[in-house]
Amino acid sequence: MSYAFSLVVLLALPFAGSCVAALLRENARNAEAWLAGAVALAGLILVASCYPQIVDGGVIRYTAEWAPELGLRFSIRMDGFAWLMATLVTGIGFLVVLYARYYLSPADPVPRFFSFLLAFMGAMLGVVLSGNLIQLVFFWELTSLFSFLLIGYWYQTAPARDGARMALTITATGGLCLFAGVLIIGHIVGSYELDRVLASGALIRAHPLYVPALALVLLGALTKSAQFPFHFWLPSAMAAPTPVSAYLHSATMVKAGVFLLIRLWPALGGTQEWLWLVGGAGLVTFIFGAFCACFQQDLKGLLAYSTISHLGLITLLTGLDSPLGQVAAIFHLMNHATFKASLFMAAGIIDHEAGTRDIRRLSGLWRFMPVTATLAMVAAAAMAGVPLLNGFLSKEMFFAETIEIHDNSLIDQALPYIVTLASMFTVAYSIRFIRDVFFGPPPQDLPRTPHEPPFLMRLPAGLLVLACLVVGVAPTMTVGPALNAAVRAALDAPPPPYSLAVWHGFTFEFFMSFVALAGGAAIYVLLRPYLLRGLDGPPLLRELSGRRMFDRVLVAISWRLARWLEGVFGTRRLQPQLQWLTIVAVTAAVSALFAVGLSVGNGSSSGPDLPFALLWVVGLACAVGAASQAKYHRVTALILLGGAGLVTCVTFVWLSAPDLALTQLVVETVTTVLLLLGVRWLPKRFEPAELNGEAGRVIRWYRVRDLLISLAVGGGLAALAYAAMTRPAPDSISRFFVENAYLKGGGTNIVNVILVDFRGFDTLGEITVLGVVALTVFALLRRFRPAPDSIPVPEQQRTQNLFDESLPEREKGAIVRDAMAVPALIMRLLFPVVGTMAVFLLLRGHDLPGGGFVAGITMAVAFLLQYMALGTAQAEERLRVLPVRWIGVGLLLAAGTGAASWLFGRPFLTSYFGYADLPLIGKVPTASAFVFDLGVFSLVVGATVLMLIALAHQSVRSHRIAAEQEAETPATAAGDAR
Repeated sequence: MSYAFSLVVLLALPFAGSCVAALLRENARNAEAWLAGAVALAGLILVASCYPQIVDGGVIRYTAEWAPELGLRFSIRMDGFAWLMATLVTGIGFLVVLYARYYLSPADPVPRFFSFLLAFMGAMLGVVLSGNLIQLVFFWELTSLFSFLLIGYWYQTAPARDGARMALTITATGGLCLFAGVLIIGHIVGSYELDRVLASGALIRAHPLYVPALALVLLGALTKSAQFPFHFWLPSAMAAPTPVSAYLHSATMVKAGVFLLIRLWPALGGTQEWLWLVGGAGLVTFIFGAFCACFQQDLKGLLAYSTISHLGLITLLTGLDSPLGQVAAIFHLMNHATFKASLFMAAGIIDHEAGTRDIRRLSGLWRFMPVTATLAMVAAAAMAGVPLLNGFLSKEMFFAETIEIHDNSLIDQALPYIVTLASMFTVAYSIRFIRDVFFGPPPQDLPRTPHEPPFLMRLPAGLLVLACLVVGVAPTMTVGPALNAAVRAALDAPPPPYSLAVWHGFTFEFFMSFVALAGGAAIYVLLRPYLLRGLDGPPLLRELSGRRMFDRVLVAISWRLARWLEGVFGTRRLQPQLQWLTIVAVTAAVSALFAVGLSVGNGSSSGPDLPFALLWVVGLACAVGAASQAKYHRVTALILLGGAGLVTCVTFVWLSAPDLALTQLVVETVTTVLLLLGVRWLPKRFEPAELNGEAGRVIRWYRVRDLLISLAVGGGLAALAYAAMTRPAPDSISRFFVENAYLKGGGTNIVNVILVDFRGFDTLGEITVLGVVALTVFALLRRFRPAPDSIPVPEQQRTQNLFDESLPEREKGAIVRDAMAVPALIMRLLFPVVGTMAVFLLLRGHDLPGGGFVAGITMAVAFLLQYMALGTAQAEERLRVLPVRWIGVGLLLAAGTGAASWLFGRPFLTSYFGYADLPLIGKVPTASAFVFDLGVFSLVVGATVLMLIALAHQSVRSHRIAAEQEAETPATAAGDAR
């Protein structure tokens, strides 16, 4: 297997594992853990196998064309820096899976957890391996989505829901800003490929749009890495299970922001704007996070703020805008991932075995879990920067870089003293983590008696702590080559001279480390009386928390502003909503008309056609009748509306557009039935008596207004259609499709070739939207409960006036059933006929009128007839349609057809056409577009039937409610019958 193809497998493997894990049964922790562990381990092996190719500055690439005309490619790129990040993602991911196997309870929905975790792993790999910036943003937003699902894993608790919502709001909003910044960078460079962007740093920095692009990119990076003032989502995310915190909030997701800063430093760095914006944000976050961490009473809260502080440290190093700063940033990124993930695991073990994470209730745990305590103390010492541990080495590199002169400003001169003070708080909260949790008197009144966890639950933390020790003692032999390869790739240049020696002598940075350790111990001693009072949070900042400000902003935007907008634009009536849509469309059309103009072509015309004009007189009468009857007799309005639709079908045939006529005909059929099912839920009709007085004048004015809007829109479309039809053929794009439909698409049905070949990407997006709409309609209607006054009258009461009142109700029902028996039998017998017709239309669609869409609607009509003949319950029992699976299969077929072209080195959705010579039959045309059309067919069937089922279930539910109400009040019902 080539190294390039191994990157494709590496990226696809977690997503495939996520799909499999989601299908596993509940309470099968071993199977799910084995699956997730195998996927993570396989990914780690694939990453390790690529090391020989990148260690000396090599880059592994895999590129597949997506939309080359737009400069979009599916590009995977692994260099030394991406290799380092992929190792952290897969390696720590494997350890987290092992840890989660023992942390999660069998009562938890374990398949969902491992499915989300693997999907997040795939999204994170997509971020670090993307060679195209648009693709990177796509995976960037996927990490926000899956982190939202993981943080809200225990969604039954309010903190989990609030934390997930806050994380998604902040990081996804930052992702949108990043997307805008990437678009600007692509505009400046002329490409979104990472290689070209990194090589165009001088061009980007000299462009007038550099500052907006930098600001937008920084908003994306700083929100993801929880930098001040966007830091507050990270402590709230601690409501997630501890394996999530150990993985997302120490080693992977929060590292994505600093990864992006380091990755784009060659293109965006080297300016005063970079120095002050990035360096300033990092410095403030480093100090603020360290200070707040000292006052937290929750173990994970302390670790969350310490993570914020260390992320600020890495951001500050990146913002110092020097090659050595990037070296120190990458090194500390590695070290922080190891000791912080192990600390989160230790906090989870304490919570799992003692039943609480509250530091005020914990003390003396070293007596009960000495091994866990030892591991946590070593990791905390690495976090504090104690010598002979990995944190000490990167912290000394950090101190050395702050001593250097950058812009010789007052802050630059004071920077060594500022970071030394902030590091004192780092040492203080590290000491507090060790002293207050593991030493002191035995704990009292804990929910559970603490004890050591199972060995395999403790093993991941032990391996990470071992890495802290080994790297701290022998950094050159262990991480030296990997760090050098990562630095070479990140700088896009040979690395500057640097040393990983454990001892550099009595340097100024060593003196800073000594002062930080001693000063941190003194700060802890001074703060201890305040901490013993049990207050949660630092003084003066409890009332100014970022979470409280976020809630206030959210209330102001989502409640007050939304209420105001709803009062101005919102309504529960359909007509005003349609009016706004129509007004916006007309405004856009008129704006284009003023800008470009509209000229009628000089094509020849045969004069007016009297039969055609008479046909449209009928259509116009149907349309006007439907509009006038809609307020009073909705079923009549639907019939007239269907008449106007039939006139439209005949018009398409008249103008030589049989494909459109066929599609219009089947859409009219299905739409009419769906409207009949839903018309009962519309608001109350107006009666003629209600149209008197002031209310009547208002209603009549509304109708005049609607008529004027309709005439304006209809007249505009008629003028546009006339201008297009009278334009000569050379002025139209249709000539291209006519000449190339068969030569390049292999079909003589030009309309179908356009849909599945020339504009197949548009069709893929449209059917995706159709599937989403169908699922949304089903979800909304499934929770819909009709109001009591909108529940239809039971069938027996609606038909009682059709028969003699002396007949018993049972005989009346029998008469109705007998009357429906013959039509029901006919509708049942039509199923194979209509189904065969659907297959016929699908198979012939590439050369003759037909295709996947019209065939799908026709197949939906076949199912619709069965629902009408058998009833909802009996039809579902016999047919087992499973529309959601039809939707899923359709999307997979359509997308899979597009991706299959990559196997032959072609852009996405490139079609193939040829002839297969079959025995006894001869040459048969074959086109890959047929498989795409088959996907369209499957999705249209599933989406249409799903909406039908949703409406039919509402009808069944309403009849049941009405029957229950009738049974509860038999006297009233009998009186009404009399």
